[in-house]
Amino acid sequence: MASSTTTASQPDRPVRPNLAFRQLRGRHSPAEFAALVRRAAREIGERVSCDARYIGRVEAGEIRCPNYAYERVFLHMFPGRTLADLGFAPRSAVRGRAARPPEDASHAPHAPLLLAQGETEEAVEPYEPQDQYHPQDPYHPHEPHRTRNPQDPFETHDNYEESDVLRRLFMTGGGATVATATLSPLGFTIDAMAANRPVRRAGTSHAAALEEAVRRIRLLDDRHGADGLYRRAAAPLRAAYALLDAGATRQTTAERLHSGAGELAISVGWLAHDSGRFDDARSHYAEALATARMTGDPGLEAHAFCNTAFLARDAGRPREAVRAAQAAQRVGRPLGSARLMSLLALREAGGWAGLADRTGCEQALARAQALFERGHSDADPEWMSFYGEAELEGLEAQCWSTLGDWRRAARHARRAADLQDPHFTRNIALYTAELADDLARGGRPDEAATAGMRVLELLDQVQSSRIQGMLAGTARVLLPHRRAGGVQEFLDRHASTPRVV
Repeated sequence: MASSTTTASQPDRPVRPNLAFRQLRGRHSPAEFAALVRRAAREIGERVSCDARYIGRVEAGEIRCPNYAYERVFLHMFPGRTLADLGFAPRSAVRGRAARPPEDASHAPHAPLLLAQGETEEAVEPYEPQDQYHPQDPYHPHEPHRTRNPQDPFETHDNYEESDVLRRLFMTGGGATVATATLSPLGFTIDAMAANRPVRRAGTSHAAALEEAVRRIRLLDDRHGADGLYRRAAAPLRAAYALLDAGATRQTTAERLHSGAGELAISVGWLAHDSGRFDDARSHYAEALATARMTGDPGLEAHAFCNTAFLARDAGRPREAVRAAQAAQRVGRPLGSARLMSLLALREAGGWAGLADRTGCEQALARAQALFERGHSDADPEWMSFYGEAELEGLEAQCWSTLGDWRRAARHARRAADLQDPHFTRNIALYTAELADDLARGGRPDEAATAGMRVLELLDQVQSSRIQGMLAGTARVLLPHRRAGGVQEFLDRHASTPRVV
């Protein structure tokens, strides 16, 4: 943990106004230009909640490089121009993001330690609530200023998205990328707990750190799966509840802390779920649900019920899955998000499929599709960034697979894998594993082996017991078909692939 908020080797850089961006705004007021940005975002399917304050920060030079969502929007608005033409610094020259300055610093003496080693106050873009809605990838930290190292495995990435902190969350071994997340935004609280020091009253900086920890877990899970993260995520969760016990300086901060702790409990529960620890997952989801009900947070309650339904389906309790999904829909309906209701209908469909109720499943699937087609809205929860057309197809594939309609399941699984954004490596592996299993059970062993090989190639990036379990089931189905094209090669490769411990 760093002892200060700055790095001695690189003094703070003075903020320089972005005159190029100001010139592009022309005669529009900041609010008018922000409206144009939001409109341009909708044209390309992005979600940014740009306002006059954000435009002001860009023009003042506070945001030296926009996040990836804004970058795509700006380049769409000004075709043929680069970020440099718009007055921004190169992403490779900008150091990692910092937390927001604490509004009540006098009550948060540990706040400076929010910045982990390697992070400084010279941030790309501090976390802003209005900048949280990106449909595929809302979590991007930015590339720190450094010299490129050809021995660094992260140098081979096309997009240098991980900050210095995220780079330290991994270690490579045996060709597999293993998440060793310390999730440092809550490091100051964890350190205090380890030293048996009481955590002082929490401020806005603590709430921001908690929210960032949730984002980092989701980012890492999207790319690498849950198995390397679950044990590491327990410490930030304990720290989050320590903050709740300590109390907050303001009511608004207390609400953010409760919401953040609940979302973190769900995220950690999902890591347990995806790594096959169903009892742990159930406990974490129940904790999030209790937090939601204590604080009257319907969004958190709907999320907790949503994940509980998913877990119940996977754990072989389909009737519980239906009831939890229906409860989520009751509490979530007033939130006004059609996409949320669509996902919850899919959770219900999964339960009906588990009960072998084809009619109930088809009705829920039709409802999910109709709600999905209503599109995005500002009411969509941030945690639903993963839910797009690919996930819709993937969950429908799982329903048909459960019902034994292998041909239809394979069709939807193939669409899901083809549609998935490359950022979501874990989901690509999941959908492709689903496809392999559906093809194998549907009597197409050669195609199943080809899909299975694609999943095996992704397992050096993704660690998910759930996906490995699916692949093992596919291998068992293919054993009698060794002579089919590619099957023996798949079986041999699968047998030699290390299992997650």
